[in-house]
Amino acid sequence: MIVQSVRVAHFSDLHLGGSQQRSQAERLERLLEAIRRMEYDHIIISGDIIDTADPRDWLFFRQLLEQQGLYSWDRVTVIPGNHDLINLEEEMRFYNALNPDPVGRKRRFQRKVRSFCEMFRELITGDGSVSCFPFIKVLDYGNVSLSLVVINTVYPWMHVENPLGARGYVSEAELEALKTPEVQQALDGSFILGVCHHAFRIYETGFPIDQAFDWTMELINRGDVLRTMHDIGARLVLHGHFHRFQTYTASGMRIINGGSFHYNPNRFSSLEVFPDGNFSHQFVNI
Repeated sequence: MIVQSVRVAHFSDLHLGGSQQRSQAERLERLLEAIRRMEYDHIIISGDIIDTADPRDWLFFRQLLEQQGLYSWDRVTVIPGNHDLINLEEEMRFYNALNPDPVGRKRRFQRKVRSFCEMFRELITGDGSVSCFPFIKVLDYGNVSLSLVVINTVYPWMHVENPLGARGYVSEAELEALKTPEVQQALDGSFILGVCHHAFRIYETGFPIDQAFDWTMELINRGDVLRTMHDIGARLVLHGHFHRFQTYTASGMRIINGGSFHYNPNRFSSLEVFPDGNFSHQFVNI
């Protein structure tokens, strides 16, 4: 198969309220239909799909993809954001009532991550088996091979370290898992895209209020993540979390923020990859 290019649509931070918010679902259906009409090869949705951390709302989103004929490994990639995994009110209630130990809290969080992976397993492994993070998709379009390297940046709620549940962190084990010879062999010859939820830059001003906001939203070990992305040969990293459509460079890596569907449901990020390894990017309004 010979293709002129491979086109990827990327958006983020839907913050869907579930089946009771029908107007949100209609806006999402309209965006997905537009992307389908424009014949994009793949869609990446980089977290905060729902706003409730309720698995019933994960299912609602999954059913929307199924109705659009998009619920398949080669068409769509989804990852969780903090709002998909952390119910802040629930965490604070548990902490205040029971004061659970951090180990128990982390175990509950890992179970939630696992449940998310089970819900969307067909989009992660393609064969119905259950796997979790990190995961890699190698999408073969003939003369263009596109590899997605997908990591989970959501960090468990902690009353001191992560009081709003919005800070991010990637475990050392997850980063090390990407550096094996088997992974490098799988990625060889591909245009490599990193995919995560958390941003690598927020405001970064000298104003104390901005610095405080940055702290609550930051990817704690972003330097380690970017070094790993460099080491595996990633050309770009896509993310969401900070509700701005933007492109920027951090530590020499080109980064694209998919903005927020919740605030602008008529806009998405469009990436086009060419057989010679070059690419182009723009934000598209429908």
